[in-house]
Amino acid sequence: MAFLTFYISKLNFMARYHLISRIAVYLLSVVLITFGIFHFTHPRDLMNYVPPDLPGGIKWVYVVGGALILVGVSFLFNQFVKLSGYLLFILLIVFVLFIHLPNYKNASNTEDELRALINIFKDVAIAAFALHIAAGAHHQHLHFEEND
Repeated sequence: MAFLTFYISKLNFMARYHLISRIAVYLLSVVLITFGIFHFTHPRDLMNYVPPDLPGGIKWVYVVGGALILVGVSFLFNQFVKLSGYLLFILLIVFVLFIHLPNYKNASNTEDELRALINIFKDVAIAAFALHIAAGAHHQHLHFEEND
């Protein structure tokens, strides 16, 4: 009887855990879609983050906006979650290494330095969450290892 009680309580915990984790993923989806929409509605404001020597200019703002919206929709509808999570992780780490870190190092004043540091922390946090989501998407059909 004690085993049955333990098993039922464990099922109840897992159901709550799944619900809470889905809410967290939905919240991230809304944030990603909002960031993506911002890329389309205010592309000139984001041009400051595109490295000047990168060919394509403002097109990169739209590409990133589209990517953020697609990942948000992927997470929202639970489709291609593993692939989307890993790609979002890579995208955000690229941002940290090639945009935010140089902006931090080359900041001309304390306000710009702080803004770059906040962007580093924000993107690393979202990248870590995306990696966690991707690693936990066992039911998705992108397997790198047999036990993944």
